[in-house]
Amino acid sequence: MTRKLFWEDAYLKDFEAKVLSVDGRNVVLEQTCFYPKGGGQPCDTGRINGIGVVEAVKNGEDVVHVLEKEASFKVGDLVKGSIDWERRYKLMRMHTAAHIISAVINRETGAMITGNQLDVDRSRIDYSLENFDKALIEDCIRKANEEASKGLEVKSYFIKREEAEKIPSITKLAKGLPDLQEFRIVEIVGLDLQADGGTHVKNTREIGRIKIEGMENKGKSNRRIYFSLE
Repeated sequence: MTRKLFWEDAYLKDFEAKVLSVDGRNVVLEQTCFYPKGGGQPCDTGRINGIGVVEAVKNGEDVVHVLEKEASFKVGDLVKGSIDWERRYKLMRMHTAAHIISAVINRETGAMITGNQLDVDRSRIDYSLENFDKALIEDCIRKANEEASKGLEVKSYFIKREEAEKIPSITKLAKGLPDLQEFRIVEIVGLDLQADGGTHVKNTREIGRIKIEGMENKGKSNRRIYFSLE
């Protein structure tokens, strides 16, 4: 099982780890800073012993690092890894912004998330809204910026399923909680808490200003919002 250093410290950029397996370009390490794609958040990229990491993916409890070429190291070797920090930090800001937007929209309308995709420049979230009131969404984004400017603390921790099920607002996903016995919780103190496996900033002031980039109808009771950060 790969130890997920990105859960312990999302600001960690460099690390050392023992190689657990090598299969051509696919490498598993005993621990890693590389976030594997999932939950709408793209994976980290970077380098391991100078070789580019083009993708990181989940394989059970392991994180598989896909290299740009075959590994020059072997099982048991100690290697050095580093993530593309500029890319990671943009995604951290985007992800925390997405939680704030969703918390405000849920509070104001009761809408749940039906889909999402984060990216470094522009992200999107889909909501279970029957009517797309542009003025209402713009007001929600204004309120989201007000929340972000408060400098709210963002923290994470793990809880058991039985405890999670007692918290009505534990997920903003329309499909509900996944079939897991333990959940990682990301809490924006005083505003929101959600079951989430992604990386986030420590303080909401780091986000900057949230800007609407567009809105779309994506079928019955499914409305899409595009946003960026300034």
